[in-house]
This record gives sequence, structure tokens and C-alpha cells, in this order.
Amino acid sequence: MSSTDDRMRIQKFLSRAGVASRRQAEGLMTQGRVRVNGQVVTTLGTQIDPDTDRVELDGQLVELEPFRWILLNKPPGTVTTRTDPRGRPTVYSLLRPEDGQLRYVGRLDMGTEGLLLLTNEGDAIHQLLHPSSQIPREYRVWTREAPAPETLRRLSRGVELEDGVARAENVRLVKEDPRKGAILSLVLREGRKREVRRLLRAVGHPVRRLRRVRFGPLTLGDLPLGEWRELTTAEIRQLRKAAGVPLRPGDGTDVR
Repeated sequence: MSSTDDRMRIQKFLSRAGVASRRQAEGLMTQGRVRVNGQVVTTLGTQIDPDTDRVELDGQLVELEPFRWILLNKPPGTVTTRTDPRGRPTVYSLLRPEDGQLRYVGRLDMGTEGLLLLTNEGDAIHQLLHPSSQIPREYRVWTREAPAPETLRRLSRGVELEDGVARAENVRLVKEDPRKGAILSLVLREGRKREVRRLLRAVGHPVRRLRRVRFGPLTLGDLPLGEWRELTTAEIRQLRKAAGVPLRPGDGTDVR
């Protein structure tokens, strides 16, 4: 178990262990499924000492592991879920069996490829995905033809979608080929479902291919499609800073 000098709420402990979000942990507690030192604990906000107290969920010991972060270049045709009832390949089929407890940071739909983060750091996941964090996400978008300059400006100003106005913080034409179509770069700060596809469809340029190339301070680089790598300590620090989660000694990100 990781050492820490701080007492910790049970909800945070379970989130930090990667078994549930804090909100889910509250539900587990009220259902009587959490024990501390053999006693059922249902009082929200109860604090424990992770170094000395024994926490169990459904009778199974819960321990803190060092924080782990993986960057995956998700190929199209894979679904961002642990299991799929339709038998389609999942992103976890590209990882090692021991990586199955890592949680993905937001989803990429089945047809979208590119940068996908996975981690066991629940606090950072919550912060990175919270609307207030405004983490920039950059995409490469392939369309059949290049949008007119006014259409690009419209994407920057904002487009009315069924769930409200959406806009690209930055949009530019990367490449245009009369025979093969165009490639655009879009930067968005929201994580709405299928937002890029809906934006481009709304302005008359349906997406042919979509790749996420950046999430916050991290870029996809030259990582091959379908491959993954561990984040470096420096990258984890940058990402946690972007999420507003302070790095503390003993958090586990200093092990590499």
C-alpha cells in the first residue's frame, strides 16, 4: 500500500484505488458493501488511515497501488469499454490483462482513432473531465471537400446543436487535395458526445475520418496505431497540473 501522512475519506480512498468514482463509492457505502477493519461503514465522510486501516469492498481487500497512466493510439473499429455484448473488439483487448482495472479518461466512439488515456487515478479523471477544467482536445478531421473560409469562421463563432451551442476554440485548414478532400485541425475544450462529428455535419461537411492528436499537454506523436506506452513522470506532472490536482510526495508518480 502506498504510504501517505494524510488521513483520507473512504470515498476518496476507493476512488484513488480505482474501484469506483467518489459518487459511486458513496452508493457502495450506503448499501453496506464497505467495511473498515471488519466493521460496515455507512457514514459518508468517514476518514481512514490508508497505512493502517483495512478497507474491504464486498469482502475483498482494497489496496492503493502506484498511480499508472497509459497513452493508447486507439484504432478505429474498437469500442471504448471493458466488454461489449456484441463481441466487438475493445480498447482493453490491446492492453495487458493486468491493465484491465485502468479506467479510460473520456470516450472515443468506435469510428474515431487516436489519443486515449487510461489510469487508476480517479481524482484526476474527475478533474480532467469536469467542464470547469476546460482541457483542450485537438483533432484531425478528414472531409470530402474543404469548408469555405466563412464556414471555418462559423465553427469558431459557434454552431447550434441539439444540446446547445458548440464552438471550436481554433480551426484551420491543414491540407486540401481536390481529389482526396481536405484535412482540418479543430481544438475544442468540451467533451460532449460525438461533438466534432455533429459540428461538421451541422455545417455541411460530414466527417470521413477522425483522429484525436492532443489531450491537454499530451500529444499522440509517432506512436503506432493500436500501440500504447506508459506516461513519463514529467508527462504525469503536466497532466495533473492541467487538471488542477496537486502532486504530492508519496502519490506514486515518482516511481519511474
